[in-house]
Amino acid sequence: MGDRTRPQGDLTLRTLAMPADANAAGDIFGGWVMAQMDLSCGIRAAERARGRVVTAAVKEMAFEMPVKIGDTLCIYTDVTKVGRTSMTLKVEAWAQRYLSDRMDKVTDALFVMVALDENGHPKPVPAE
Repeated sequence: MGDRTRPQGDLTLRTLAMPADANAAGDIFGGWVMAQMDLSCGIRAAERARGRVVTAAVKEMAFEMPVKIGDTLCIYTDVTKVGRTSMTLKVEAWAQRYLSDRMDKVTDALFVMVALDENGHPKPVPAE
């Protein structure tokens, strides 16, 4: 987990890890965690682009700790770079442990999102 004990970025999504999202040992599937991160990026990037966005890339994701059934998964996002039609977001997933205030960093990654026009073609991201 390194020397950081607090999330960076804005809290964008909180959701409960349920039994249907877990394997037989009670660990939540990594793909489910990644999907929640992708949803968070979609929310944050669409707000910034003021319109439709799609995921273009996910860069280097490694799981540091498991998420367990009953944990609250908290996703934090930060728009770190805005290009002409794309944005890069730093995304962190943290597990608030069941019935506890303890927060453990699960994983992080960079997501690249592209703004689209009404025809599904890349469009410029508006200035802030």
